Amino acid sequence: MKLTDLNRDGGIGANSLFIQLGDLNILLDCGLNPKKVGRAAAPDLSKLRGLTLDLIIITHCHLDHIGSLPVVMREHPNTPVIMTTSSRMLIERMLHNSANVMLRQKEDQNIPDYPLFTHDDIDRCAKRIVGLPFNHAKHFRGAKDDIEVVLHPAGHVAGAAAVEIHHKHRAIFFTGDVLFENQRTLAGAKFPAGHFDTLVTETTRGTTERAIGKERVNEVARLVASINDTITRGGSFLIPVFALGRMQEVLAIIHDARKFGRLAECPIFASGLGMDLADYFDEITRKTKHLNFNRGIIKELKIKPTPRKLVAGEDPQLNALYIVSSGMMVERTPSYTLASGLVGHARNTIGFVGYCDPDTPGGHLLAAKPGETFVFETAHVKAKIKAHIERFELSGHADREELLEFAVQTGARSIVLTHGDPDARAWFAEQLAIQAPKSKVLDPVPLTTYQV
Repeated sequence: MKLTDLNRDGGIGANSLFIQLGDLNILLDCGLNPKKVGRAAAPDLSKLRGLTLDLIIITHCHLDHIGSLPVVMREHPNTPVIMTTSSRMLIERMLHNSANVMLRQKEDQNIPDYPLFTHDDIDRCAKRIVGLPFNHAKHFRGAKDDIEVVLHPAGHVAGAAAVEIHHKHRAIFFTGDVLFENQRTLAGAKFPAGHFDTLVTETTRGTTERAIGKERVNEVARLVASINDTITRGGSFLIPVFALGRMQEVLAIIHDARKFGRLAECPIFASGLGMDLADYFDEITRKTKHLNFNRGIIKELKIKPTPRKLVAGEDPQLNALYIVSSGMMVERTPSYTLASGLVGHARNTIGFVGYCDPDTPGGHLLAAKPGETFVFETAHVKAKIKAHIERFELSGHADREELLEFAVQTGARSIVLTHGDPDARAWFAEQLAIQAPKSKVLDPVPLTTYQV
């Protein structure tokens, strides 16, 4: 197998792997880097030019895995695309939202490359996208070679899949983004045990050691207690969330807490794509049984739309709970604008519940110390940090020890490290050298082709 990481910056961003198995050319994911703009945000697809692309496989519908899919489908108009049934139900809505965001960015920030694709592009390529059930073997044939593909539940988010590929007598396993623990809305990953010749694994949480007492059930309880403390002292609580998965999970947690009388009475604000996707989650729950989400919880929580006229640097002082995107508090998003007004007041709390890239505003805020001056550049706001800044270990990614254990038990001849910052990959490389000394560990340099 030949493998090329097309994510030009490495790490986590425009995730895309080009796989060559015999005469078959396969692309695994085609994302967009949320920290970059224009064509620089997309994978480097030049390696595919002049080639016949036989198959595109999508692991799940987060933007860093699908954000450039219409681009590569436009350049390869005959290539089929497969993903899970649940992802198929979500992907068009996610891509149309991305097109809208790019159009706004083009206007607001004068980005000439945007949009990278249009709504018409999405509609034209949609008929080539096929949803497959989990654990269902599907065969694909090239001119000479053929492969068998099986998608396995990967937890993480609705529709997320690990990918098992059999080529001749070889078994290859791609974890995709994975969470082994059960969430309120989604069961944990169910991976096949036993040997694989090659394992390609995510490494997102390689630098994060889960401390004793930080188990998910305890962190959920701590989140609810922190919300109650904030509301009781007259403050507001902001939870920056990813629209897909994290918002619906937080809504389910909040709903359970209120149902059992554990949540203080306060207005709850949420809006945007995440609320729209709640309808999709409800439908997936009914049609596939792979989710546990009922849109009725939104009515029961009496959720109100986020105030439209949020003013940067001003605290709305509504003594409320805000559940809004973006999860990393990216510039020009509701969570970024709200945070600029909340952070300067000790009564408020900003609580992060998912992965936060260190180079995003959310990452910078988590790294800052109380009393420091924090600059919200695009909002033109400077504020001294007085609010409580909290991180709750509710990540959608597996703990590093769980992934390491899975990797070791595969007995893989080759283990490829992906989807992680350099330090995270280094931890996995070091531990695998000790615990799987017979495995060849590869941390691929972007745009370099490896024989694996």
